[in-house]
Amino acid sequence: MIEGLLELLKDLPREWIAFVVSMLPIAELRGGIPIATNMGMGWREAYLVCVLGNFVPVIPIVLLLSPLEDVLRRWPPFDRFLTRLFARTRRRSQIVETYEAIGLVLFVAIPLPVTGAWTGAMAAYLFGVRPRYAVPAIALGIMIAGVVVTLATQGVLHLWRL
Repeated sequence: MIEGLLELLKDLPREWIAFVVSMLPIAELRGGIPIATNMGMGWREAYLVCVLGNFVPVIPIVLLLSPLEDVLRRWPPFDRFLTRLFARTRRRSQIVETYEAIGLVLFVAIPLPVTGAWTGAMAAYLFGVRPRYAVPAIALGIMIAGVVVTLATQGVLHLWRL
C-alpha cells in the first residue's frame, strides 16, 4: 500500500511525500519519519515535517467526527463499519477512558500499531474528552512519538530491546 502511494507521489518534493505519508491513518509517524530519512532528509527536518503532517487530521477528526457520524449512520454499511471501528477503538484505548487527557498523551505517544493520532482522536471523541483538552494532548503525544521514532530511526533507541 505504501509503495503504491509513494509511486503516486514520486514527483512531489520529498518534504511533501513525508508530510502526506505521516497524515495517513496506518503509517503516521512510524512510516513518515523512516521514509523521510531514507529519502535523505536530516532527522530534524524529518521530525518537524512528519509531526506537522501527523497533526493535520487531528482537528478535523476531533471537531467533525460527531456530525459526520450522525450522517453516516443513516446508511447500514457505514453504520456497521463505524460500529466495528468504534468497538475496536474502545477495546484498545482503556487508558484514555481512565485518565482522559493524560491517558490520551500516553496512548498517542506510544508508537505501536493501533495507537497514534487517528485512533487517539477517535478515542477522545468516544470517551468524551473535550476538544480543548484533546487537541493539545494529542499534539503532545505526537511530539513524543516523533522523538521515539526519530531516535529509533537514527539507531539511538533500540525498540526491540525494551
